[in-house]
Amino acid sequence: MHGFVNRALQGFLCDTYGLDAWDEVRSQAGLPFDGFESMLHYEDCLTDQVIFSAEHVLHRDRASLLEDVGTYLISHPNQTALRRLMRFGGDSFFDFLQSLDDLSGRARLAVPDLDMPDLDIHHDRSNRFVLDIRWRLPGMGPVFVGALRAMADDYGALAFFEAERQENGCERVMIELLDTAFASGRSFSLGGQTG
Repeated sequence: MHGFVNRALQGFLCDTYGLDAWDEVRSQAGLPFDGFESMLHYEDCLTDQVIFSAEHVLHRDRASLLEDVGTYLISHPNQTALRRLMRFGGDSFFDFLQSLDDLSGRARLAVPDLDMPDLDIHHDRSNRFVLDIRWRLPGMGPVFVGALRAMADDYGALAFFEAERQENGCERVMIELLDTAFASGRSFSLGGQTG
């Protein structure tokens, strides 16, 4: 797993629960180092061990913990670069959803060796989307639920999300777009400050 993924997980734990919680998670996961380096690659099992240890240290179930990770990736001030990458997907949440097929390619423009999930979005009726996620690390659907919920808030849209486990390594997120202009959303410009 790319260090960016692991570093984001570490950042979530440190920023949300503090350094002591991270140290306990790291210890229980048996990591032989203090923290992940963004540009290195790690065995997938280390990522899974950190998630498993975080569940136990924080007394959280995996799905809600990972959903919070997804929300953190979009909404925390330390993650503005990812938010900006996501906002390049379109001027509205509807446009953004339709651009999810291209997200992995956009991310690889910034970090060519980044292992990203394969995303396939289907627009099956006027307000409903189905996102299929295939990634070598199973159980990541809730991360996308949290990130998509944060993006809907970012755009000012009202939407309903539900993760479903599928066969053959595919996970599915059902998206019901209820109102594209429910709230004012956060400001965004391609070249200026974001708010």
